[in-house]
Amino acid sequence: MSKLQYVQDYLENNQLELAIFSDPSSIYYLTGYHADPHERHMFLFVMPDHEPLLFLPALDVERARATVSFPVTGYMDSENPWKIIQASLPNKAFKTIGAEFDNMNLTRYHGLQSIFNQPFSDITPLINTMKLIKSRDEIEKMFIAGEFADKAMQVGFDNISLNVTETDIIAQIEFEMKKQGISKMSFDTMVLTGNNAANPHGIPATNKIENNALLLFDLGVETLGYTSDMTRTIAVGQPDQFKKDIYNLCLEAHMAAVEMIKPGVTAGEIDYAARSVIEKSGYGEYFNHRLGHGLGMSVHEFPSIMEGNDLVIQEGMCFSVEPGIYIPGKVGVRIEDCGHVTENGFNVFTKTPKELLYFEG
Repeated sequence: MSKLQYVQDYLENNQLELAIFSDPSSIYYLTGYHADPHERHMFLFVMPDHEPLLFLPALDVERARATVSFPVTGYMDSENPWKIIQASLPNKAFKTIGAEFDNMNLTRYHGLQSIFNQPFSDITPLINTMKLIKSRDEIEKMFIAGEFADKAMQVGFDNISLNVTETDIIAQIEFEMKKQGISKMSFDTMVLTGNNAANPHGIPATNKIENNALLLFDLGVETLGYTSDMTRTIAVGQPDQFKKDIYNLCLEAHMAAVEMIKPGVTAGEIDYAARSVIEKSGYGEYFNHRLGHGLGMSVHEFPSIMEGNDLVIQEGMCFSVEPGIYIPGKVGVRIEDCGHVTENGFNVFTKTPKELLYFEG
């Protein structure tokens, strides 16, 4: 059964006459067509008893028609997109409509309401569930994305010097990835030295790489439509024992979580496996985010691996394991791998060593 047929069956079984998808990654997942409309509008309309309709900017129509086998309609910037949508759909009086709430901004909502004037139900759970279990082909593509993440990490390691800045290293990483055919990183590459790494979402700047400190790398690439994401924290020079102890504690938490993963446990139990290690050592308040997130076509997908989540883990799920300890003014450590759940464990996509690596300052 095709993905679109699955959606059509879902609509029929749930008495929905129309589904509206607006997330580019969802449209790509369902149709094989990928584009970023930027500030313009792109929608996939799926009906249980008609062909789908892909609606997008006119400048993308030709490429879309070469990709999909169902109707494609475009609009010029000077045209009213809502009137064109209304004229293009076969039914002018849909009564039950589902839409992706997680990607519905107010401009799109009000524009669509000008056509339908009906309440929408949320079909985000539908697309999340469809994406949750990855196929063998998807997993193979994520291994390739992981291999490139390992290569990017090595470029970063090769450019460590006390004479360069965080952003200097980032520039070298992304330049080398471009040379290897990677057009896009999964997210803004992070290289954070010393105390800057004590912010989980620190902002790289013109900080020179510190000696006798820890240096955090967080990066990933997008290739073949799928993403990777990994974090390593390494030593420059000889950090003091406290920093090394925090690193080893974070590594212990990471490994405890990885060893817990198998079909049948819950997302919350995996989070607790890591969190309890850090809490028992007295640093629980400094691990201030969830343990992990799903990934696939997007670098952050359903599910969340976090406290209180009773979702039962199944074979084929893909997510990150990334405990962190962030003590302001002192040290920041995060260790992250993403992988897929196997019949009896967890197979990671990235292979860069996790033990503390040392580089000369």
